Amino acid sequence: MRETRRGRRGRRGAAGAAIAQLPWERVANPYAPLEMLTPDQMQDLHDTSIRILKELGIKVMGENARDLMRRAGAKVDAEGVVRLDESIVDNALSTVPRQFSLTPGNPARQVHFGGRDLVFGLVAGPPNVHDRINGRRAGNLEDYRNFIRLARHFNVIHMIGNQVTAPQELPANTRHLDTYLANLTLSDLSFHCTAIGRGRAMDGIRMMAIARGATLEDMARAPGVTTIISVNSPRLLDDAMGDGLIAMSRHGQPVTITPFTLMGAMTPVSLPAAMAQQNAEVLFGVVLTQLVRPGTPVMYGAFTSNVDMRSGAPAFGTPENAKANVIAGQLARRYGLPYRTSNANASNTVDLQAAYETAMATWGAVLGGANLIYHAAGWLEGGLTASYEKLILDVEILQNMVEFLRPLKWDADELGFDAIRDVPAGGHFFGAAHTMARYEHAFYQPLLSDWRSYENWAIAGAKDAAQRATDLWQQALAEYEEPVIDAGRREELEAYVAKRREEIGHDDP
Repeated sequence: MRETRRGRRGRRGAAGAAIAQLPWERVANPYAPLEMLTPDQMQDLHDTSIRILKELGIKVMGENARDLMRRAGAKVDAEGVVRLDESIVDNALSTVPRQFSLTPGNPARQVHFGGRDLVFGLVAGPPNVHDRINGRRAGNLEDYRNFIRLARHFNVIHMIGNQVTAPQELPANTRHLDTYLANLTLSDLSFHCTAIGRGRAMDGIRMMAIARGATLEDMARAPGVTTIISVNSPRLLDDAMGDGLIAMSRHGQPVTITPFTLMGAMTPVSLPAAMAQQNAEVLFGVVLTQLVRPGTPVMYGAFTSNVDMRSGAPAFGTPENAKANVIAGQLARRYGLPYRTSNANASNTVDLQAAYETAMATWGAVLGGANLIYHAAGWLEGGLTASYEKLILDVEILQNMVEFLRPLKWDADELGFDAIRDVPAGGHFFGAAHTMARYEHAFYQPLLSDWRSYENWAIAGAKDAAQRATDLWQQALAEYEEPVIDAGRREELEAYVAKRREEIGHDDP
C-alpha cells in the first residue's frame, strides 16, 4: 500500500477530477470575540496568577533559566523554585510584539499571528497513526511523509506542527532531522521545531535558514519557525524545555508557552483555579523569553480541559474545554499576546464523538479569538493517534469555519428586491435570473458531505463519511505535487542532516 501511494504522487485520482477545495488564503475572524468573564472576574484571575508567581513560584530545573530570572530580580531558592513579582511581569509584557509572521521557503505561504488572523496547524506529537486500510500502527517515517504531503495538498492547513507522528523506527536523538527534512522538501509551509533542548531547536532554525537561502540574522529579523514550550503543570519547567526556549528566543524565533492543564489532574478541579494556574505558568514563560531577547515574539498557549473523574482519562471537546478556550482568549488579549489553542477530541475512532467533540472545541477556539488552532487536522484518541480519515473530517470542519467567517457581500443586488418581485407568490427561484447568475458559487461546496438523495447515495455504494474520507485521502496523495526546491539548497539540507547525524551519534542522549 505504501509503495502504491509513493508511486501515484502527482497524478489525478481515479475519477479523473481533482478534489475541489478552497484556495490558499489568509483567514481572518471579522467578529468580536466572546467575552465570557466580567472585568472584575478577569482582574481576580490576574491577581490570583500573580499571587501564584509571587508566593508559590515555578520550579525551574535548568540553571540557565534560573540565572536569567535571578538577574532580573526574581527570588530563587535552594530547590530551584523561582518567585517573581508583578513588576517583572509588567516589564516583560511591555516588550512583547502584539503580532508577528512566519515566512517559510515559499514566501507565498507566509502566515500571520495576532489581531484577527486565524491559522490552522497539522496535528502534532502522536506516537501512532491510523487509517481504515492499514489499521493502527506505530508512527513511522513513511506515514510522517504522507501527512506532510496531505498538509501541502489541502490549502486550509496552513502550517506543520511538531512531528505529526514520531517515526519510531528512527533513533530518538536524530529523528527530528528526518522530520525537518520532510517538512522542508515535501511541503513549503512553516513548521514547529522540536525544542527539547538547544540542539533540536537550532537544527530547525538552521535548516529553515538553508531552505530560505538566509542567514541566522535574516531569520531573527523575519522568523521562519516556531515552537511549543510545554510547562509541566503544576508549576514545573524542566531543563530541556528551558534550554529550547532560550535557544529559540535568542535567535528571535517565536515561542508559544503552553501549560498542559487538565482539571482534576494537573490543576484543581474548578475552572477558575485551572485558568489562574494556566495563566501564571504562561506569564512565567513569557517573562523568560523577554529576559533572553526583548521583543522576541511569544504566543499565549492554552490547553486546558478536564479529565473523566471516573477513570482519570483526559477528555477534550467538552463544555469545560470550550469555556477554557474562550477565557484563555480573554486573558491573551488582556496582555496583548497572540493566542494559540486547540480543537482536540478524545474519541478512539473517527465517529460521531470525534466529530461533535472537535466541532465543540473548534467553536470555543474561534469564539475565543484564537490566532492559531494547533492540532487542527488529524488529531484522534486524545492525541495518541494521527488519523488519515480524521484529517479529512477536520479539513471539512475547517473549510466550513472559513466560509462562516467570510464577510457577507452586501449591496442592493444581494438584497434581491427585484428578484423577489419577479417571482410570483407560490413560485420558485430555481430558474430565476438572480439564481442563474450565482448558482455555481452561491454556497459552500463540501469536501466530505454527500447531499444526494438516499436512492442515489445507495446506488453510488452507500458509503458513510468515514468511507468517503478514506477515498479522499488516497485521492489527495495521488494528486499531491512536490514543491519545486532549488537543487543547491536541497543538497545543502541533505548534507546538513548527514553531518548533524554523525555529530550527534546514535549513542548521544
